[in-house]
Amino acid sequence: MDTQRFDVDALLAAPRLTGLALDPDGGRLVAEVATADTEAGRYRSALWALDPDGVRPPRRLTRSTQGERDPAFLPDGTLLFVSSRPDAGQDEERSGLWALPADGGEARRLAAPPGGVDGIVAGGHTTRCLLASRVHPRAGDLGEDAERGKAREEAKVAAQLLTHYPLRHWDHWLGPRERALLDVDGAGGGAPAIVARAPDARLEETSADLAADGTRLVTSRWSAPADPRDRVTDLVEVALDADGAPGPERVVAAEPRVGFSAPAISPDGTRVVAVRSTLGTPEAPPRRTLVVVDLDSGEVTDVLAGLDRWPASPVWLPCGSALLFTADDEGHTLPFRVDLADGAVTRLAREGAFAALTVASDGRAVYALRSTVARPPVAVRLDPAAPEQEPTALPCPGDDVDPGSRVERVSAAAEDGAAVPGWLVLPADDGDGPAPLAVLIHGGPLSSWSGWHWRWSPHVLAARGWAVLLPDPALSTGYGRDWIARGWGRWGAEPYTDVMALVEATAARADVDATRVAAAGGSFGGYLANWIAGHTDRFAAIVTHASLWNLEAFHGTTDLGAWWENEFGDRYADVERYHRWSPHRYVSRITTPLLVIHGERDYRVPVGEGLALWTDLRRHGVEAAYLHFPDEHHWILAPQHARLWYETVLAFLDHHVLGQPWQAPELL
Repeated sequence: MDTQRFDVDALLAAPRLTGLALDPDGGRLVAEVATADTEAGRYRSALWALDPDGVRPPRRLTRSTQGERDPAFLPDGTLLFVSSRPDAGQDEERSGLWALPADGGEARRLAAPPGGVDGIVAGGHTTRCLLASRVHPRAGDLGEDAERGKAREEAKVAAQLLTHYPLRHWDHWLGPRERALLDVDGAGGGAPAIVARAPDARLEETSADLAADGTRLVTSRWSAPADPRDRVTDLVEVALDADGAPGPERVVAAEPRVGFSAPAISPDGTRVVAVRSTLGTPEAPPRRTLVVVDLDSGEVTDVLAGLDRWPASPVWLPCGSALLFTADDEGHTLPFRVDLADGAVTRLAREGAFAALTVASDGRAVYALRSTVARPPVAVRLDPAAPEQEPTALPCPGDDVDPGSRVERVSAAAEDGAAVPGWLVLPADDGDGPAPLAVLIHGGPLSSWSGWHWRWSPHVLAARGWAVLLPDPALSTGYGRDWIARGWGRWGAEPYTDVMALVEATAARADVDATRVAAAGGSFGGYLANWIAGHTDRFAAIVTHASLWNLEAFHGTTDLGAWWENEFGDRYADVERYHRWSPHRYVSRITTPLLVIHGERDYRVPVGEGLALWTDLRRHGVEAAYLHFPDEHHWILAPQHARLWYETVLAFLDHHVLGQPWQAPELL
């Protein structure tokens, strides 16, 4: 790829790898690869076969207008996937389960439940698999569910009556159908049957696993406490008979104000590993570890008691004596191994951001997707026992994408003497002199700049001559719980001063122009951008995307308002933190031009936050612009909208920082 032309079009055209599956004999690794379809206005995914040995070139396996996703394998090598392609002789487009024979041929649809398919679990020794779908709460089976859906459609009724909390999540309302788990025979025998469900959307955004012999499933499930602040996920087991009929449910792990997530059943089916997370309090942030639960005795063992990192996505090695997981670690997201006999933890790589850990059936290799701040995700192979290794890259779509930017690790001393870390992305060459500086502040806030980013790409700016700073201030993950505690419940304190310390240290470099500096952020990063606007005129322009503006109003409109009380306290009894750290109180101090961006369907940070910010800016005479996306949510995902997002942001910065004439994108 021509590194001098890494513009928005190059970013949007790059293939995006998002998932992996390995067939039972280890000879075929399948990746889910998404590419932009500008005519359809969305990304379309397809499945590609990769060579686990890294010799043969990648080969595309599926091709349809609707796309394919969520690959999984049956024991005989049949490739399962989810697609909304219509079946032969049918015109309907509804996501269903499809099977592609191991020896090739045409794929056939195995199941298409009325509520579609939004996830699949397979890969054991049987042909049984689990589908996540949506079912009307009062429907006894999928036939009755279809009848209820048809009745509502024919009556032209979209209304819902909801009694649970929360009412909506991220970008959708929780109803009228609710998430359930279906049992289906991947060999094509019989219709799907409901095997796990819960009232009041309690399986929403949960995960499940199926034992290798198909006799039991374990799923996380939301509890239903009287106080929604105490809402957490428990682990629930369901026994399945030979025909897939479910037995009674049994709670296998539950504690007050402690959640269990990402369950994975051991190879012998006797244990389950899960992420254990406590809820925070206004006095202290959460804790997170991995636990192994004996499914027969109920004994719970913390297997990472001494690790000051936040584990995620655990998987078993086939021997059952060790686990792999990922965790943010000093500006990276690395793979780790923990041996259960002695608790020894081994870091398997030194740098990069790893995801989709996939273990070979013989336990001799683990495959993953690995990105860095400098390069997008590619498939790699690792030794599951070797420490600090450099993984072997496998030929895959997108492995030639190289924006050409220079990337450095940077640090600066905070006001309290702590070292504030970050990344600095620089143009490929020094150009005509010191580069203007753009500061991109990550969301979360419990997050980190640890790998490639599609939605906030520093390389698009670097290709235009900008230096781009990616700070990890207090509240960022990967630096230990104390680093989170520095900013816990005090978002405008250390998180703000940490960013400013790193900004000034970076601006003092000879290759950075200290007089031309901008800031931008989304979600929590947008909050901090708003806070910065009210506390300093250091920046020539600020971009604030999906941002929190009035914390008191935000509490009642965000999808998980009660959850925030675990950090900021009781909104009704003690409003002090909401008031103290709310950016809207400082609107009269703002003099910096702002670009406000918001999606109408954003329920995490509702559009009312953006509208209130805009109104307050105009009321106080601040130069500002508002970029509105009526059909996007917290993230701007459609490729045509992402292009307009980048074009508008770049035009705004060019005008207010570089002094160029204002030129709005042509389509706006």
